[in-house]
Amino acid sequence: MTAVEERARALHARGLAATGRGRSAQGCRLFRAALALLDWPETTQRDRHAVVTRILISLAAAEVHLGRSEVGFALLDDAEALAEQDDRGILLLQRGLLCVLVGRMDEALHHLNEGISALEGHAEGYDLASALLNRAMLHSLAGRARLARADLLRCGDIARRAGLALLVAKSELNRGYCEMLMGDIPAALRAFDLAKPEFTRRATDLLPVLAVDRARTLMQAGLADEAAAELDEAIRLLGHARPTYERAEAALTRAQVALVQGDHPTARLWARRAERCFLRRGDRSWAAVATLTRLRADFRTGRRLSAIASEAAALALRLRGLGLPNDAEAAALLAARVCVRRGDLREARRHMSHRRSTSPVLETKLLRRLTAAELHAAEGDTGRVYRDARAGLDLLHDHRARLASLDLRTGTAALGAELAAVGLGTAVRHSRVPVIFAWSERSRAQAFLVPPVRPPTDVDTSDAVAELRQQAMVVRAAELSGRPDPGASRRCAELEHVIRARGWQADGDGERTGVAGFHDVAAELGRTGEVMVTFLPVVGQVLAVVIADGRGRVVRFGDLAAVSEAIARLRSDLDAICGRTLPLALAEVITASIRHQLAVLDEHLLRPLGDMLVDRDLVVVPTGPLSGIPWGLLPPLRGRPVTVAASASAWLQGRRAVSAPMISEPLLVAGPHLRFAAAEISKIAGMLPASTVLTGADASVDATLAAMDNRRIVHVAAHGHHEPGNFLFSRLDLADGPLMAYDISRLPTAPQHVVLSSCDTGRTVMRVGDEMLGFAAAFLYSGTKTVVAGVARVPDDTVTGVMAAYHDLLLRGARPSRALAEAAVAEPLIPLVCFGSC
Repeated sequence: MTAVEERARALHARGLAATGRGRSAQGCRLFRAALALLDWPETTQRDRHAVVTRILISLAAAEVHLGRSEVGFALLDDAEALAEQDDRGILLLQRGLLCVLVGRMDEALHHLNEGISALEGHAEGYDLASALLNRAMLHSLAGRARLARADLLRCGDIARRAGLALLVAKSELNRGYCEMLMGDIPAALRAFDLAKPEFTRRATDLLPVLAVDRARTLMQAGLADEAAAELDEAIRLLGHARPTYERAEAALTRAQVALVQGDHPTARLWARRAERCFLRRGDRSWAAVATLTRLRADFRTGRRLSAIASEAAALALRLRGLGLPNDAEAAALLAARVCVRRGDLREARRHMSHRRSTSPVLETKLLRRLTAAELHAAEGDTGRVYRDARAGLDLLHDHRARLASLDLRTGTAALGAELAAVGLGTAVRHSRVPVIFAWSERSRAQAFLVPPVRPPTDVDTSDAVAELRQQAMVVRAAELSGRPDPGASRRCAELEHVIRARGWQADGDGERTGVAGFHDVAAELGRTGEVMVTFLPVVGQVLAVVIADGRGRVVRFGDLAAVSEAIARLRSDLDAICGRTLPLALAEVITASIRHQLAVLDEHLLRPLGDMLVDRDLVVVPTGPLSGIPWGLLPPLRGRPVTVAASASAWLQGRRAVSAPMISEPLLVAGPHLRFAAAEISKIAGMLPASTVLTGADASVDATLAAMDNRRIVHVAAHGHHEPGNFLFSRLDLADGPLMAYDISRLPTAPQHVVLSSCDTGRTVMRVGDEMLGFAAAFLYSGTKTVVAGVARVPDDTVTGVMAAYHDLLLRGARPSRALAEAAVAEPLIPLVCFGSC
């Protein structure tokens, strides 16, 4: 080999390394420099043909990646004219890959199959592994996830044997995408984590690609906000250079996430941007997918319906021709939904008869069920509406049961929100109370019907949790000193993300229970003489199913907007007056406002019930903002037992649960920096002499968790912090750092009865599907039967007497809801609520 050829081969190797890291422009420069050294295209030296052919093949790929597809295919033709027989396989594979990138899927599969056949048996290294990686990408795009996964596993094995670490990482990245298509969210996220270290070391330009696929996976799990954050970071990393394949793909995924978030103008903007970029690159397949995303955004706005129907129908045929059956089916179903909305049911049925994908992803299955339910609703066939909506929600519930993370379990409700709304809306309009009640239960808090699974314990997660506790103490100390520490706050946010993301990777065991039936719930209420008011998640209205004396009826309440405003003002007023010595005039103004907001809630939520409540105990199943009402403060409910449950099914499940033997001695814990905490715990300990008491330095996180496990009753007086944007890290301040909601899920056996007497630890965030999230909710999800906590700040100077009275009543045999109602009646502004199945 001459010195010139050696230099050319070295340039080729550097170019391959650059393109492998996603730097196609740099690769092009190196490849062209190598060809110039070899005097291509003027050279006539036959002994240089092999190396020129390889460089031309590599250059062709880089040019197509940069959007110059005509140049790329012309270079392949030049390579084919020079290629020896041994290079035919490589040439076929590269032509197949480039056909994938420009959307010529059938042609691509033909070339890849031939190329892999040509290589098998004598090429077990980089070329064959890369070929399998590329064919897997094609299978993934066509929805053939299992075939793609098989190619990727083989690619990874070959690459490991050959010591090709970066190619192994690429196989893991693509395997994660396949796992997502097959609905295995934890497996997908684990694969992405396996790919990331190698990308970080050797191919940082591929990190945005990884972020895009992670975002897609989080979107499939219903975590649209988290997906948007991943994408925004990916787009930032990609910068503002000329449009690339990666930027176009990120823009398309950002559009899809905005669509899930309900931000239709943003979805349309990003989809149009991606569409233009793909078209400039000559990629008809991805451009068509971007067009579908834009049409879906237009459909959400309700404009251009006639045009959308015809465009979506034509697009379905185009997508089918491009080898994208899942997207083709989605386009046909979009056309059908438009026709249903316009009242053209015959045309809707025609679109629904469009050929189905042979391997539909979960999203497509749910979309078909939703479209069928909407069509049957327009036809007035309620039985078939229920059948399709129920079948879709059952698919989603099976999917949820395979997830261990509470974050993912609650997030998946977003995927079935429209199906649940169709079923419930149809029931409200056409069916009797038991059917309405059943659909209400299918529409809310489904994560409570999946048995709790402890998150995995590994060294990295444990280290992150330990560091988070330490950093949280730094943040808290800085806050108390009046000198915030932004660096520590940022580090806390980073650690929270790491811990949360690790939890997403855990597998569920597939177990789940069904919703409770109306007659079972009515029988339990009749046994105890209680009344249940189950508020319905119907947009813009306040409706409820009221069950009493074995019968149910639907009651219409006041305006939802007025109720929501009154709740927000009430909690703000309660927080403002809590624990402060205010000027008399200001205190009178706030107190008057509190009385007014309570009167508004009474007028809108209790008066419509008339005499149905009589003087019986009340069970409330709230929806949306109603979860934040301190029910015991409403004048008609003063002194009356009220239990707040996430759903009737969760309430009945708790009532019927048989507790195993538990540690009967109460656990009493006092946290730091709370003026009356030690006095409160001391007073209760005097009433309960057999208690385990943790105060001062003894009230550490580890000691509290160890003592809390399998305890019959736990009472904690400690500062609490509600984190609405990251509920796993809502927390209580203990002696050596925060005890977080995340920690509760790690308990082998959750305590049966928990009292959180300080701050607003009962405050919740309601995700789509009325999935209740927060510190108190973390106990309920983990199996705790009863949690007493505040939905607004609790005045710690007056709560001590209430808590002493509460425990005294428990000792006398009162149920928690009654004990709280009677103990708090003497104090007018104690916003404690009894959650669970008291």
